[in-house]
Amino acid sequence: MPDGEHAYPVGVSDRVRAASPPTRRRALRIVAAVAGLPLVIAVVRASAPKGELHRWQGDVLGAWSELVLWHTDAEFAQRTIRKVRHEIARYERIFSLYRPDSEIARLNAAGRLARPSRELRALVEDSQRIGALSEGAFDISVQPLWRLYEAHFWSQSDIQQDIAARAREVAETLVDFRRIHSGAASIGFTRPGMAITLNSVAQGTITDAIADLLRHEGFESAVVDLGEFRTLGRHPDGRPWRLGIRNGAGGAGRMIELADMALAVSGGYGTPFEPSGRCHHIFDPHTGASANGLVDVAVIGPRATAANALSTAICVAGEARAPMLLAAYPGMQAILTRLDGSAVTVTAEATG
Repeated sequence: MPDGEHAYPVGVSDRVRAASPPTRRRALRIVAAVAGLPLVIAVVRASAPKGELHRWQGDVLGAWSELVLWHTDAEFAQRTIRKVRHEIARYERIFSLYRPDSEIARLNAAGRLARPSRELRALVEDSQRIGALSEGAFDISVQPLWRLYEAHFWSQSDIQQDIAARAREVAETLVDFRRIHSGAASIGFTRPGMAITLNSVAQGTITDAIADLLRHEGFESAVVDLGEFRTLGRHPDGRPWRLGIRNGAGGAGRMIELADMALAVSGGYGTPFEPSGRCHHIFDPHTGASANGLVDVAVIGPRATAANALSTAICVAGEARAPMLLAAYPGMQAILTRLDGSAVTVTAEATG
């Protein structure tokens, strides 16, 4: 399960790290308004002349990320970008699976972390609540499954004669969000060998934190893509921001308009372990197998953190349970792509 994939501007390479933990590397691309230019950039350059485009690109939790700000004061915008980079670095020290000194890496290595940060504890406990709501479809303790599949398919350091049977065994013994004990003094696991990934929520959390920071600084028009998308306000010319997405397999794209909203997309095609794509990084915690009931799930709502978690949970839980999951988060809707290529929009109102 741990997460979906990442969305990139056109022309940006995937930067896949074969032996690394899963990130939000979606096989999605921004559909450029003109050849070779990301949509958000092409559109902004054609808009109101009073402001100026300010852009930052970098790596956040292993995913290519981008920040596009519209402001009249270039010096202020650059100071804010430096502040944003400092805050991103702080979150990396908590959530990054790539850094051996991060809080989550130390927790996974030792099975217990004393005096966890407020941010780590809050996200673990929020994730456990989503786990309970989804009846285990969303489970942050699937990291042992990632390690199993990576060792079998990619690094080939532990080839399994029957990967499906071994995955089921790992799921039954090491995957259970209820076996994570969280408190102010420590976070720990009740079984040796357990580990967590927060990639299915941390990107959304960082996206929300930076969007909130920008709003506090006075920015009224921005696109934040730090693993998930969130827009501030509307486009400078008054219309919604337009984000075009298409799947990596070349399927038909769709245009999504966002105004003060977040977007998260999860699909197994983003990080396949083998050529058929049947084995990928979005795991069903109950069986240990990859979830293949839907092609992808796009969730739109006020906050990227919730959209991030819901897109993964619905990918695993399936279309029938999507309305119930959305009902717990006001203002959310989901666009589900079925296996036959058809798409359906689901809202909480669809219940009953």
